[in-house]
Amino acid sequence: MTINLSPSLKKLLEDRERMLSALMSNLNGMVYCCLIDAYWTMVFVSDGCYGLTGYTPDELLFNQSVNYEDLTYDDDRVWVREGIDKAIVANQHFELEYRIVHADGSIRWVHESGCPIYNEHGELEALEGFIHDVTARKQSEQLAREAEERYRSIFENAIEGIYQTSPSGQYLNFNPALAKIYGYDSPQDLVNGIHDIQRQLYVDPHKRVEFIALMTAYGRVQNFEAQVFRKDGSIIWISENAHEIRNADGHLMFYEGTVEDISERKNYESQIAYQATHDSLTGLPNRTMLSDRLQQCMGFADRDGNKMAVAFVDLDQFKLINDSMGHHIGDELLVTMATRLTSCVRDSDSVVRLGGDEFVLLLTSLKKVEDIAQSMQRILSAVAEPCVIEGRDFVVSCSIGISIYPDDGIDPNTLLKHADSAMYKAKQSGRNNFQFYTRELNKILIKRMELEYRLRRALEQDEFLLYYQPKVVCSTGKICGAEALIRWQPQNSAMILPNSFIGIAEETGLIEEIGHWVLETACRKAGELQTLLGKPLPIAVNVSTRQFRHRNFVNTVQSVLNETGLDPQCLELEITESTLVQDTRSFIKTLHDLKALGIKLAMDDFGTGYSSMAYLKDFPIDRLKIDKVFVGNLENEATNIAILKAIVALGHSLDLKVIAEGVETAYQQAFLHGIGCDELQGYYFSKPLPELDFMRWLS
Repeated sequence: MTINLSPSLKKLLEDRERMLSALMSNLNGMVYCCLIDAYWTMVFVSDGCYGLTGYTPDELLFNQSVNYEDLTYDDDRVWVREGIDKAIVANQHFELEYRIVHADGSIRWVHESGCPIYNEHGELEALEGFIHDVTARKQSEQLAREAEERYRSIFENAIEGIYQTSPSGQYLNFNPALAKIYGYDSPQDLVNGIHDIQRQLYVDPHKRVEFIALMTAYGRVQNFEAQVFRKDGSIIWISENAHEIRNADGHLMFYEGTVEDISERKNYESQIAYQATHDSLTGLPNRTMLSDRLQQCMGFADRDGNKMAVAFVDLDQFKLINDSMGHHIGDELLVTMATRLTSCVRDSDSVVRLGGDEFVLLLTSLKKVEDIAQSMQRILSAVAEPCVIEGRDFVVSCSIGISIYPDDGIDPNTLLKHADSAMYKAKQSGRNNFQFYTRELNKILIKRMELEYRLRRALEQDEFLLYYQPKVVCSTGKICGAEALIRWQPQNSAMILPNSFIGIAEETGLIEEIGHWVLETACRKAGELQTLLGKPLPIAVNVSTRQFRHRNFVNTVQSVLNETGLDPQCLELEITESTLVQDTRSFIKTLHDLKALGIKLAMDDFGTGYSSMAYLKDFPIDRLKIDKVFVGNLENEATNIAILKAIVALGHSLDLKVIAEGVETAYQQAFLHGIGCDELQGYYFSKPLPELDFMRWLS
């Protein structure tokens, strides 16, 4: 076959052959130049041709024995030509990997890179490039793919959850079993559902911190147990085994591990532990658990600087009923009493059944003896209620002995012994009562009972007074309102301040009647002041938690406004943050109902209670009242400066007025004015004043 080459192509070939012949003879592959025809006719091939194809250059040149088109594997010919044609049209370099048939009949993978070449007139003349054997690499890749497919099969079908996570807590890869363990319909469902393992998966977020700490220390975790949330919110136990994966430079890339659902085993262990530490009849903690609970409560008391009480409870008539009516009646009676005792204490307290008709109560976080007396009175009343069993009424009472930690003992046995002794003292005193181990505490109790008795008569005998403390505008110093503060002036006795009797009034329910008197008296005075001054002067009234939560509170406020004829704008109710602790929705609804009356609302003691920033934006309040604890020692407490600035900024961002109470010095006044506080209240301006003194102060 005769091929006619143009002079320019001949010259090009000669020049390139001279320059590259030495280099090309050492290349592991074939350098070529070919025509763009049906056979890829080779017009130049390097010596590497034989090693690549099994044919000598003479056999391949000008298609003397074989053409390159025939060497190209049948299944690859079309797409190889299309790929090269596309590069030619775009005048681009091309790279392809495809198969050829070697002279020995074997199939070889080759990598070809090349480009079109043009003459001096810009006319396309040929292709030139380099082809080398990549069969070994292709075989390695194939083996890797097969291995990956085998691993993927194991990964996809494993019963255990398998995962890879980033150190920051995101899933990078995991199998369907993990999604199933966590209650998700598919891996994609899990990807969409969990973005932060620490906060969204672990019930206790600190478990992730512990996981990371173990990884950092040892590079792996083994049998790491934790509780996690499933998609539906249910909780399961899992066990994890995992290790670090680092790159060649030692940099941590991710964690890799397995997850097993161990809920069934943990539930069984929990059941066994529960049976060992709880009474089978009542479900209460038993004697085995008492010592541990008591030791724990003592530790909490030491940590928080509080007291705790051990109350030994013995049912007075139980033995008679149990012996005469049968054990099944006695058992039902014990179950009922266990329920009643539990209902009389807080969640932080404990009720333990020692055995028979004996119970022990552990009362924690006590700051004063009155707390104990109120709890004991509730228990006496609850136990004495008739108990209906099989259609018959059974009435029992109880005798209670109380010891206090650390006053009456510093170890569990001593506290229990002293409480038991006090219980026998209660039985000797006629049963159906409680006795403290120490005589001093009994004296305190008697004093408290006397105060309660006098408090009940105080309203009847018109012994309450209202004092008024002015509030001033920070920027001008002008009066803008006053707070009404209750005082108790018993006949022929010293005045009693609110902190001595408000707590008792709350506990006994008297606060509702007292609160109504305060509200009505303050509203009448506000009306008088408006008439006297010729302009409104708002009066603020504190509302107790119990008073606020009364279902008729809003109607009560409306009724007082109607009776006194006071403009609602002249009444401001101050509600403490602690009112929010329970039933937030009801709290917010009551605020809105009050606001609908047209009155002003203030959040009192702000910064010391429990209100959530998430809810604060929903409160229809007009003022934030900064507690005096942040103001009173401002000169010496640098941390209070940041707190005050934050509260003022928060209030203004919510379009609220901010008032600070407890202002006693010029420095405090100047500082609060400097940070933008709106109103001030405190001894620096005036202490709370009796009505006549307040009127003189106004004038």
